[in-house]
Amino acid sequence: MLKVSNRSQVPPFIVMDVMQAAAHREKLEGDVLHMEVGQPSTPAPEKVIEAAKIALDQDKIGYTVALGLDPIRERIARHYQDIYDLDLATENVVVTSGSTGGFILAFLAAFDPGDRVAFASPGYPCYRNILVALGLEPVEILTGPETRFQPTPELIDRLEAPIDGLLVASPANPTGTMIGKKEMERLCAFCQAQGIRFISDEIYHGITYRDPAVSALSYTKEGVILNSFSKFFSMTGWRLGWMVIPDEMLRSVECLAQNLYISPHALSQLAAVAAFDCYEELNGHVFRYSKNREILLNELPAMGMSRLAPADGAFYIYADIAHLTNDSKIFCSKLLQETGIAATPGIDFDPSRGHQTMRFSFCGSTEDVLESVKRLKSWLP
Repeated sequence: MLKVSNRSQVPPFIVMDVMQAAAHREKLEGDVLHMEVGQPSTPAPEKVIEAAKIALDQDKIGYTVALGLDPIRERIARHYQDIYDLDLATENVVVTSGSTGGFILAFLAAFDPGDRVAFASPGYPCYRNILVALGLEPVEILTGPETRFQPTPELIDRLEAPIDGLLVASPANPTGTMIGKKEMERLCAFCQAQGIRFISDEIYHGITYRDPAVSALSYTKEGVILNSFSKFFSMTGWRLGWMVIPDEMLRSVECLAQNLYISPHALSQLAAVAAFDCYEELNGHVFRYSKNREILLNELPAMGMSRLAPADGAFYIYADIAHLTNDSKIFCSKLLQETGIAATPGIDFDPSRGHQTMRFSFCGSTEDVLESVKRLKSWLP
């Protein structure tokens, strides 16, 4: 038998396995309430779809330059002025094939094999798995309610060895917690002083329920900022994201992008410029998420799930279910089989402690959230 690489032996992205199981049940029984995946139930904004139709009729839809078309890069740069009051040069904006493409480019450009990159646990599982596949060492920072599930300089200082990079997410997946202005400034200053490359995952910006999210770009010019059209802009399948990177990384990222991706998706780039003119429609989605969040924050404790992460942003509830199970994977599988509710086991986000937690996504319809609550009430002991 021929060799299969060791670095390819990463764990599955479990939420996608749950999604596959849900699709199988849906095909057989036609009854699934999707609370497993962070995918808005709404389509792309109307103006984006209109722009795509025009592009299909009028544009060749060929390769673009590797860093992205000028109109979308310019519009992203203006977005930082409009939303964060930050001046950003268009040249520092890189359009990517989804935020995942951005992570791969960022990790390759910033780190060498064997470098240590830290992130909070619980956290997005693909951080860990992409780092492993690229020959980097993932370093999980075990976090809890006392730091709002976010890393701090004190937690980093307690790590067994120095790190080369710190990856933060605010709002975070799966907890929904956010890093405030003072905390973000402190983390950025700490990384600057320690020679640690700071990477900020900001793909849930725009989806917040109290204070607006803080961009790390306000506090660091040497960090890497990643965002996406998938979440707030409701364009998951369009596979388009962006990075903001410092000057010293531009040529490296460009050469990597040329060789790995050729270019981001042309049709998505042409259409996505219009997304920034759709805030009224998109904020309507956030209003619905807010209603769904309120329902779950009220109803889950009434069912005994009282230990919940704060959910300041994004569209997830991360729940402690230690009183119900010691195997979240089996628990979520039974939940799907017996009620039709698809949810994600916590081991996807926290391999060492997630067997007693689970995540609910509430970016679907309010009707589905209410029906899920009804079924949970009748199913739970």
